[in-house]
Amino acid sequence: MPFGAASACGGLDAECPSEPGVAAGSGTFDVASVIDGPGGVAVASRIAIDPYPSYRYRLLPPCVVADETIGGCEQGLFCAPVEGRVVQYYVMQRQALVVPPELAPGDPANDASLAAGFAVGAARGGYLTYRQGCVDVTELNPAPSPAEVFAYFQALPLPQLATSVQPPGGTVLVGLPTIFFTDAPTEQVFTVDIRGFAVVITAEAREFTWHTGDGGAVVTSDGPGAPYPNQTVTYDYTSGSYTTFVTVTWGGTFTVNGSAAVEVAGTTTTDGPAVQLTAVEARAVLTNPYD
Repeated sequence: MPFGAASACGGLDAECPSEPGVAAGSGTFDVASVIDGPGGVAVASRIAIDPYPSYRYRLLPPCVVADETIGGCEQGLFCAPVEGRVVQYYVMQRQALVVPPELAPGDPANDASLAAGFAVGAARGGYLTYRQGCVDVTELNPAPSPAEVFAYFQALPLPQLATSVQPPGGTVLVGLPTIFFTDAPTEQVFTVDIRGFAVVITAEAREFTWHTGDGGAVVTSDGPGAPYPNQTVTYDYTSGSYTTFVTVTWGGTFTVNGSAAVEVAGTTTTDGPAVQLTAVEARAVLTNPYD
């Protein structure tokens, strides 16, 4: 078995572990250093360990490489999941770099490159495969941050909640509080793919701004209101015609591949459809009780 805890599904009776809890996707990474880490898992970084590194590296998915040394494309290679880390199976290649002569005494290839006018840090050959296995690429492909998720959150098709009014029918009474509420769902769940991570966003309606249409007057609440007799959002109109609607402020939380929930770094709003109201005064009318 190559270095790193991995197996090929269906090969030599190897048992297939479950997919990792987080994944880096299928891309190729150019990196500055690859060092041995705990459990036989290499750790890749974009930061060079030495001021004059001898190599630069790149990581390729096994099916991108067809090489006699590794037997070509191997399907179903999985690495044991590590909580909070991004670990995936890669073919590791490296390219030799020119270093100062005192760092590579007796290295004829490095000496020849310097003699040929190559600058320190320049490549002195192509990429060569030197091993394969499980690599921790968390630093290269970190889990989505709250700010990154917020960019997706703002683009979600959040619902425009409709305003319900009592009394119904578009005519309300002066001197009788008008009741506002919405019975539309105030929680929405979305699953989005962000750089290969399955991100589940739960959007929650956290504040409601009821535009009364009465000279800019608004009523705010932290809930969706309720119909009579449990009303919580009301407004007293004078005679006239009005256009009302509700603006909902949405916040949310998200999980990454089943992680603990994290707060989205910001809120967004939606405006519901307008409702036309006419406020009239109620007049007493005498009737003949015997008719």
